[in-house]
Amino acid sequence: MKTLRFLGHACFLLSDGKTSIIFDPFLTGNPSAAAEAAAIDCQYVMPSHCHGDHFGDAVAIAKRTGATVVSTAEVAGSCGSQGCQAHAMHLGGKHAFDFGYVRLTLAFHGSGVPGGHACGFVVNLGGTTVYHAGDTGLFGDMALIGRLEKIDYALLPIGDNYTMGPVDAVEAVALLKPRFVVPMHYNTWPLIAQDPQAFKKDVEQRLGVPVLVMEPGETVTLE
Repeated sequence: MKTLRFLGHACFLLSDGKTSIIFDPFLTGNPSAAAEAAAIDCQYVMPSHCHGDHFGDAVAIAKRTGATVVSTAEVAGSCGSQGCQAHAMHLGGKHAFDFGYVRLTLAFHGSGVPGGHACGFVVNLGGTTVYHAGDTGLFGDMALIGRLEKIDYALLPIGDNYTMGPVDAVEAVALLKPRFVVPMHYNTWPLIAQDPQAFKKDVEQRLGVPVLVMEPGETVTLE
């Protein structure tokens, strides 16, 4: 059984019962956090970039659990220099792991580390494909991601100001053509306040793609 647990902001825990992957592990200091960093058990940590509300507890979790950090070369290199196991990748690259594979995608956003890039992740876990877009604006090559990968679940920011807002995120869904959508990166602070139900209604009425609005701490079983 494969599950996706929302831990608040842009942090998710993806698991098949054997392998667990945490994305953007901002838990300490996160007003919407649904878990403490010390309670996380995983084999892989995937930070999309080094801004504090995404990188968060990546090093602490990786060092405590022995998990491997998977990210761009700059982010992985920074983690490796702090004593973590790390696997460096870069934009457009794909690599096979024991659970499936990871493809690093573009994300139009700052990296938070000198000389680096922000990224998104397409993760195939035992045949189920999850796209965590990271912090990004809308970009036309999302259509290529949707052509290269049959995305089951697209985790997309809708908060606006720092990332796509709801209107642009609807366009992203149209380009990606996923089976399901999960909004993220909203309502953590007033500056990124949004109505996820309005986004859900817009996507479902316009595109016919089901939107799963998850509360922090909620777990869904993946189809």
